[in-house]
Amino acid sequence: MASGISLHIGLNQVDPAAYGGWNGKLNACENDARDMEEIARNVGFDDRRTLLTAEATVDNVTAELRRAARVLTPGDILLLTYSGHGGQVPDRNGPEDEPDRLDETLVLHDREFIDDELYKEFEAFAEGVRISAYFDCCHSESAVRAVRRILTPDAMEEQYQTRDPDRIEVTSRIMPPDEQHAVYDRDRTLYDTIQRNLQPKDTLDLPASVLLISACADNQLAADGWENGLFTGTLKEVWSEGKFTGGHKSFHREILRRMPPNQSPGLFVTGRADDVFLRQRPFTV
Repeated sequence: MASGISLHIGLNQVDPAAYGGWNGKLNACENDARDMEEIARNVGFDDRRTLLTAEATVDNVTAELRRAARVLTPGDILLLTYSGHGGQVPDRNGPEDEPDRLDETLVLHDREFIDDELYKEFEAFAEGVRISAYFDCCHSESAVRAVRRILTPDAMEEQYQTRDPDRIEVTSRIMPPDEQHAVYDRDRTLYDTIQRNLQPKDTLDLPASVLLISACADNQLAADGWENGLFTGTLKEVWSEGKFTGGHKSFHREILRRMPPNQSPGLFVTGRADDVFLRQRPFTV
């Protein structure tokens, strides 16, 4: 019988000392993590861990991922959820790694966690393990300018709880571009060294099957909220306390259908091909 481990990460702020004085304050990320942990509990994940704000450090996240990799065997599942800021750093792994020459990051409490680091951890999972990830964050700095151009004041109020375009960065889950550049310039040696030392495999070569549903496209922003992020709140509506019975593709489509046009959740599948996993009901142990 399959078993599951779930890890839920939510940061309402980061350590200002690690980010040049920026605290990255958000409202609903800890609630998102707790609510996703509740979903996991209700569907039968007996092994659940939640890391909130100050607990959500690179060392703690990697320790939990490595523990899961040691425990899970073929047929088992890791449910990984993240709510917080997304960021970017220049890609130093090679010209073909990222077409835009930027690596995405999860903005953890003590530093940015580069996507290459995450996929390097995924390499340790056994063939046949399922990894189901839900990320309520955004990445692209270009999205700030785009949203300012295309959203009406009413639309900004509905999605970002502000009519002031200069406050979009405060109410969305993007590390502001100026902060991204300042942190990278200060800690360039750290981030460049991490990337050069990693040499992760191509994601298609991962032995596990990885399925990621993310809050928005790379050129969009993910909205924060008072109770939940817009993506997580919509996911909960579609899940409907377990009444949803379709597979991952239909789950993604229904979330997408309910979201505003300027925040379009993505579905990304990589690693070992597993059509059965894709057709399964979300959160299936």
